[in-house]
Amino acid sequence: MSLWYPFFLGPSILILLPAIALAIYAQWKVRSTYARYARVPSVSRITAEQAARRILEASGIADVAIEETGRPLGDQYDPRSKRLRLSAPSSTSIAAIGVAAHEAGHAIQHARGFAPLALRTAIVPIASFGSQLAFPLFFIGIIFGFQPLLTAGILLFSAAVLFTLVTLPVEFDASRRAVAALRETALVSAEELGGVKEVLFAAALTYVAAAAMAALQLVMLLSAGRRR
Repeated sequence: MSLWYPFFLGPSILILLPAIALAIYAQWKVRSTYARYARVPSVSRITAEQAARRILEASGIADVAIEETGRPLGDQYDPRSKRLRLSAPSSTSIAAIGVAAHEAGHAIQHARGFAPLALRTAIVPIASFGSQLAFPLFFIGIIFGFQPLLTAGILLFSAAVLFTLVTLPVEFDASRRAVAALRETALVSAEELGGVKEVLFAAALTYVAAAAMAALQLVMLLSAGRRR
């Protein structure tokens, strides 16, 4: 096997190039789009936190706490603690409102028993464990020519790939719910809703890129393991 390529993977490392390019573009797209609409205040002057609360109330959800997270673009909904965390809860920008509505969409998924969200939540521990151990086991297996470790690494990483794939319908559905909720509650105008869609589309690209990267990494491992 040629050692000119990193990680003892030979030419199979080239498989990742399209995913790397997509990931770079997705990160640029989400940051530039968010930055652009973070400077555009909503006509209603409603804050992101207020928008999220209105959407939850309209869906009959009253047991979700909303709090601020100190991480930029670190917005998330935690189904285990029923906490909706916003990076800019007091912002009245189109970007902040769109992201808050998206996270409220996750809370609605949870309340409605959305199956893909339940599956993603269930496999989080396995995916986290697998992503941490997969590559060390695989590389040790390659170095010592021990097939069981190669197989274990591939199987563990498959769980991480499954997580990224299950994440796609979860995120797309949350964005769909966010747009529908903002339209039904009239929290933003039709023109502003167009900006929200741009922000959410850019964010969705990052999940597509992550899934593509994970899937191609799995192909790379399978290719390198087969050659070995």
